[in-house]
Amino acid sequence: MPPTAFAPPVAPAAEGIRLRPVRDGARHRSRRALRRAAPALLGYVAVRLFGVVVLAKWAHLKGHGLWPQLANQWDSRWYLGIANRGYDDVLTGARNTCNLAFFPLYPFLVKAFAHPLPPGHRASTGLALSVTASLLAAWGVFAVGDRLYGRRVGVVLAVLWGVTPVALVQWMGYTESLFTALAAWSLYAVLTGRWVWAGSLSLLAGLTRPTGVALAAAVTVSALLTLRRARRERAGGAAGAVGPPAAGAADTGSPPTTGAGGPPTTGTGSPRATGPGNPPVARVVTGCVLAPLGWLGYIVWVAVRLGRWDGYFAVQRTWTNQIDGGVETLRSLRETLTYQARPELFLVVVSLVIMLSAGLYAVCVARRQPPPLLIFTGTLLVIVLCSGGVYFPRARFLLPGFPLLLPFAVAIARAKRRTALLVLGGAALCSAYLGAYMALVWPSAP
Repeated sequence: MPPTAFAPPVAPAAEGIRLRPVRDGARHRSRRALRRAAPALLGYVAVRLFGVVVLAKWAHLKGHGLWPQLANQWDSRWYLGIANRGYDDVLTGARNTCNLAFFPLYPFLVKAFAHPLPPGHRASTGLALSVTASLLAAWGVFAVGDRLYGRRVGVVLAVLWGVTPVALVQWMGYTESLFTALAAWSLYAVLTGRWVWAGSLSLLAGLTRPTGVALAAAVTVSALLTLRRARRERAGGAAGAVGPPAAGAADTGSPPTTGAGGPPTTGTGSPRATGPGNPPVARVVTGCVLAPLGWLGYIVWVAVRLGRWDGYFAVQRTWTNQIDGGVETLRSLRETLTYQARPELFLVVVSLVIMLSAGLYAVCVARRQPPPLLIFTGTLLVIVLCSGGVYFPRARFLLPGFPLLLPFAVAIARAKRRTALLVLGGAALCSAYLGAYMALVWPSAP
């Protein structure tokens, strides 16, 4: 939170009036925004709790515990290892052995929050951190949908994000929830013209996952577009203040919060236009500079630690994560959906998610989503689809791309209530089953 600021001194005639700190106003706006987001958060928690209950019942039938499935499996162990022992300082070249492939913010937070607790609580701390971050992420997802299309779409969007096929990961010891929270609020900050907040949150996202570069690109390019428009306005005799590319409120230095209303949607499926903001150019430039620093900083740090300029990329090659232009993605898609007589269910789901995501991106472009959202999801898709790494985690890698769900959210929000409930309920059932299947039947990482 920003430091407390107070109103200027009153005139003598108003000495009897009690002044409230500006911070009280910020708290009031935050409480109002939380009340507005309450249906989205309640819906999100309901579908995620249902998924956990299904997993718990299935795990009990198989003789497994629930906690290990959520807090101490696969990548969770790598993050816990970093929190316990720190990073490697040597690259041996052995495959899938160097923990420098994992970005530092999540294990740093796990270590920091678990420090006052007795030993052995870091796995639980990591799980609690992911669940908390998922609530902030759902709030941010709602805020973006509410900003563009109204409250009903925002609620549906948050619930849809909670019923994606691999949504169970949101309540596991993974980084997807933390990254999505930072991405959603950073994008919301861009939409509302809070450039310093947008850049700061993008910086943190760049310390969370490799795909933080997608968010950095969205914030940076949006800021550059805003600066270019400002220069044109000044050349045309306009004032020197500028607004965000997708419009919004002025950059006041306060944390991003959703408003209590807004202009109606256009009725065509396109996001509504809002009045331009007025942030000073200096704030736009600051956000632009801050946005990529987290991702770049970690890349440089790994290079220094390993004593080679391509240190991070050399680490990724040991994990077979080099860019191949989509060759591996196409090969795996063809093999899973064409050549295998009985393909593995989880791989079929991953393949469908990939194809659906690509199709939804085309719809988002056709409906002219705001540039920050298109740049973020487009860059995310390019990174995921053009990777030569393992195929099966790609549905998880696309989980932060919540703007891709906006076409579905708009359609469901406009449907009759009964239809909307049936669609979301069916999606929740499928997500719960697939989540439990992913954790208990699928033999590899999510």
